[in-house]
Amino acid sequence: MEEYQLLNDISAMYITASSFPEGVLAAHQKLHSLVPMNDNPERKYFGISFPIDGTIVYKAGAEELTAGEAEKLGLEKYLIRKGTYTSVDIHDYMKDTSAIGDTFNELLENPRIDPNGACIEWYISNDTVKCMVRLAD
Repeated sequence: MEEYQLLNDISAMYITASSFPEGVLAAHQKLHSLVPMNDNPERKYFGISFPIDGTIVYKAGAEELTAGEAEKLGLEKYLIRKGTYTSVDIHDYMKDTSAIGDTFNELLENPRIDPNGACIEWYISNDTVKCMVRLAD
C-alpha cells in the first residue's frame, strides 16, 4: 500500500450497475458503447463503489472531458475528489479479478479513510488498475 496524491477533482460520468458484482460487466459494456475507450487517449476510466443500506452500489465511470458531455450522453456525474488516497496497483488484474475486492478489503482497514469517500478503481491501462480509497482531510 502507498499513498497517492490526486491533485485535481475528476468529474466522472457513469452508468450504475444493476447489481453487484453480477451487473458490473454490463455497466462497463454500456458505458463503453457510449464512451469508447479509443475515443480520446487522455480520458480516464473508473469503477466507483460504496455501500448503501448494506449493499454495494457500483458505477462504471469515464472522465468528463468537456462541460456538458455527461448531459449530452444522458449520464449522471460523480465527483472524484482530489486529496490523499491509500492505494495499490494491481497488474494483470484480468487473470484474477477477485484481487480487486481483496485489495479493497485491505485498504478499507485503514482507520484514516474518508467516511464519505468511495472505492475507486482507476483503469490505468489494459492490464493495470489502481485501487484507491480517499483518506480524510
